[in-house]
Amino acid sequence: MEQTLTTSLLDNKLALKGLFGTATDFYTKDITLMGYPACICMFEGLSSIERLWIMMLDVLSKPDVQPETPEELFDYILKQTAIPLESKSVVCVEDARAQLTAGTSVILIDGVARGLVLSTQSMQFRSVQEPSGEGNVRGSREGFTEPLRVNISLMRRLIRSGELMVETMTVGEHTKTEIALLYNTQLVPKQMLSTVKRRLESVKLPFLFDTGYLAAFLQKSRFSFFQSVGYTERPDTACAKICEGKIIIMANGSPFAMIVPYFFNENFQSMDDYSEKAYFASLIRILKYSAFLIAVMLPGVFVSVANFTPELLPPELLYKVASAELATPLPLFMEALFVNFLLEIVREAGLRLPKPIGHSVSLVAALIVGDAAVSAGIVGTPVVIVAAMTAICTFVVPSLYEPITVLRILYILAGGLLGPLGIVTLLFCMLLGMCGMNSFGIPYTAPIAPGSSAFWRDGLLRRNWHTLARADFSIDQLPGKETGETQ
Repeated sequence: MEQTLTTSLLDNKLALKGLFGTATDFYTKDITLMGYPACICMFEGLSSIERLWIMMLDVLSKPDVQPETPEELFDYILKQTAIPLESKSVVCVEDARAQLTAGTSVILIDGVARGLVLSTQSMQFRSVQEPSGEGNVRGSREGFTEPLRVNISLMRRLIRSGELMVETMTVGEHTKTEIALLYNTQLVPKQMLSTVKRRLESVKLPFLFDTGYLAAFLQKSRFSFFQSVGYTERPDTACAKICEGKIIIMANGSPFAMIVPYFFNENFQSMDDYSEKAYFASLIRILKYSAFLIAVMLPGVFVSVANFTPELLPPELLYKVASAELATPLPLFMEALFVNFLLEIVREAGLRLPKPIGHSVSLVAALIVGDAAVSAGIVGTPVVIVAAMTAICTFVVPSLYEPITVLRILYILAGGLLGPLGIVTLLFCMLLGMCGMNSFGIPYTAPIAPGSSAFWRDGLLRRNWHTLARADFSIDQLPGKETGETQ
């Protein structure tokens, strides 16, 4: 049961001190406002003391006004002064906690069972910068930052219609992290919206520091290498998804917005596609799909062909593969696994180390793997070339890096142990798993399968803007849309 504030200033102060304990950054100051005892509460670092006292001078500089009761003083400050106050007053200890940890200040007056909330936020945060993970040639250079309110303002500045709705809730037993749902009230499917809200309300987490924590609770489906939710650091991308009828979920402290639902073909799209010529954007998409297949299947297919069907290789290439395999101590598929594991170790080392050292790690790894390992006869040249090609193709579709990495290793094992039969079987299982996924009642492979007119407008190929503008797209147009209860 929530502890409500009382008319006793001392009891209210003790309740707040009991909630925050002996926290050194919790600041309280007893003052007298027009003859009545009061107390200012705030957190140092979240609120500005300078802004607070400048605001209070407006009240203290009017000696001709003398309220007769504490309630009259409360109403006078709330309604007749120029102090920037929040519209909602504090009525319980939990409300005070939420306001204080958000950077505002709370004024408690003796004899009043409510608290005034002053807008004195002064939190330090990273400025709005260009996103590091989603580069583009044209378009906006803005990226999300950590404070939730700043991110919402970036979205509101791009979508200035009254159809944009923002709803907030709190998740995390210990952190009380604020999350926000943003959607278009006219375009979002109502059943899908209610399903997302219900699943978020049922989330039981001890703490929440990133939107990725919520993915497991939103995806009520069997295991799959792919996810039916996506992420973006770009406000313009998030706004484009809202205009398609999707839901954006953001969490305070995270610069990554979650996109619900998310489909397979969206991994191969970018905002640059819509700023360039249609034919060039279509070419880039075909390259991305090709790069995905190469990154996943090339090492496994290479190992399978070299071990089980070498007659498919040109004689010149076959001789080089055979001589390289005779000069190395490991079987071909073991070499492929070793090189791929080594590349992942190098990537992880370069990612976690400081940037100046990370470049050195990549340079040393290239010298050792690319030259010394081949010269020493540990791995063969063909395997290193194939691994390098797949690594480059993997970076073409960065949002699918995790499933590509795991599937590539599985294809190497399948090709090395079972040959062509293993490759075909694993490909069939991968396609079957993708087609069996539902993203909130909509097939994950939509609009590719089942087929839809949206795929021919903006799928593998992108039509020109004259065609796209005549047929506005919304996820309500996709086939197979169900109640949203199952995935």
